[in-house]
Formats: sequence, structure tokens, C-alpha cells
Amino acid sequence: MKLIVGLGNPGREYEMTRHNIGFLVLDELAVRNGLSFRKSWWFSAHIAKGGIGNEQVWLVKPQTFMNRSGQSVGSILRKRKGLPKDLLVVFDDVALEWGTLRVRAKGSAGGHNGVQSILDTLESGAFGRIRVGIGSKPDKVSLADHVLGPFSAEEQQEMAGVVGRAADAVEAACNDGVERAMNIFNCR
Repeated sequence: MKLIVGLGNPGREYEMTRHNIGFLVLDELAVRNGLSFRKSWWFSAHIAKGGIGNEQVWLVKPQTFMNRSGQSVGSILRKRKGLPKDLLVVFDDVALEWGTLRVRAKGSAGGHNGVQSILDTLESGAFGRIRVGIGSKPDKVSLADHVLGPFSAEEQQEMAGVVGRAADAVEAACNDGVERAMNIFNCR
């Protein structure tokens, strides 16, 4: 079983912000695969359980806020007796141009506080990740305002394509492995 985690912040005020692109990708996966999110009574997360291709998955949207994502992810992995290699995390990345994807089998946090929280909790970076580019912050805008800000009009027009391609990458990683997904999605 795979645990697919989309990073974001809970609450209506954050729904359509750049930092919540992980949640948006998981919403797309749920729609594509006929899955429904439910609030977990055991974990601080919204979880949709089912299948993507031949792989049984839990789609997880932590409700701990971004900087404490590891609390939710760690408790689920421990309870399910999972290993870091069973985990795939989808999150925003300001170091990548808008809409660019990067798939990796393992690595560092790259300055992302949500990923750092997971690394700290698991004490391992040996989990898959799909970084979705949200572009660097404009001059005179703080990083927090950029990532917590709404998508621009242009970004909104391209949103379906970006989220759809990221969902394709998750499905490829589930069905064919992270390395295969890297070969397909990292060259675009």
C-alpha cells in the first residue's frame, strides 16, 4: 500500500493558494479514481482510500498546517506499519518555474518546511516526492505572501493542465515506480 500525501494548509482561506497545490493534486486524483475524502478520527488528516491502477493507496491531506505535516504523516505510517519507501509526497516548489514538475525517489527538504517536518519525523529522506513549480517570488513580495497568495489570473487559466500533469506523475509513480515517472516527467 502507498501513502500519497499532498501538502497544504487547512481552511478556506488557503484553498486556492500556491502552497496548497499538493491538496489540489490529491483532489484531482480522488476525482479520477472515484475516491472520497473523509475526516480521520485517528489522524489529523483527511484521507481517501482506494486504488490507483493496481496499487492500493491512501490519499492524505494533513490538517496540521504545513510546518507540522510530519506529525500527521508519521502517525499514519507508524499505525499502518509503513516504511518511508511507501510514501510519495506532492508539494509546491518556489525554485521551479510555474508548472514544472520534478519527480525524485529521495532527497532533502530543499528549504520546504512541510517536507522538513516529514524528514524530521521519519528521520529519513528515502521517500518519493513530486515537486510542482509555483515560480519564484516577485521582487518586494515576501516568500510567505507569495506561497500563501492566490494564483494569478494566468496561473488559474493553466491550473487544470498543471494539476492534471502532476496527477499523471503520481499515477505513473504508483503503477510503474518512481524511477519510471522520473524518466517521463523530469524531461518536460
